[in-house]
Amino acid sequence: MAIAAYNAGIAVTAPLRIADLKNPNLKSWVADALEKSNAEVLAGKLRWTSRANCMPAGVPQFLLYAGGAESLYMIQTPKEIVMIHQANNETRHIYMDVPHSAHPQPSWYGESVGHYDGGELVVDTVGFNDRTFVDDRYSVPHTTQLHVVERFKLLNDGILQVIFTVEDSGAFNAPWSGMARYQRQRAPATLFEEPCAENNLENLSNFVKNPVAAKADF
Repeated sequence: MAIAAYNAGIAVTAPLRIADLKNPNLKSWVADALEKSNAEVLAGKLRWTSRANCMPAGVPQFLLYAGGAESLYMIQTPKEIVMIHQANNETRHIYMDVPHSAHPQPSWYGESVGHYDGGELVVDTVGFNDRTFVDDRYSVPHTTQLHVVERFKLLNDGILQVIFTVEDSGAFNAPWSGMARYQRQRAPATLFEEPCAENNLENLSNFVKNPVAAKADF
């Protein structure tokens, strides 16, 4: 078993992003959803994000969870690779050298199978629900047809590079790709328990009010 910890960097302050509604790769309903999200941001609302609201990230948003401010751990065994994000302890399971199920049950992180191609780990994921965003910095939606392929490669300088390809004929007119890079922790990093109850805080927004009991339990 091998365990490695990676971190993409530190949190930075940056303006909220406005999506390009003229991107020709967007289906019309996706552009409409982004237009609504843009309008809310321009009106002063904070954009909904999975990490701030204690929700699963989905894929490929998992690679960008918490904006790179918290560590990603990888536990490798012959039959399975487990990826654990320090943020909310979000966890993905990649089952090695097996085919996809005939009818995977839709889930937040889908069904991931992997294999090694030379020096790269190739992870193929299908079987998503449609309750996450492809990129919640722009609130980009997707359908249950989402299919993501990730290629993890350790570069000579110790950087872990991930090139991912997104395919969803219900949301995009053609597949598209992106890249994320992580640096290995300079000192041993201990994974600690960090549960985050769903919607337990307002997170500086007005999306969810803290629950208050109408009467005492006893």
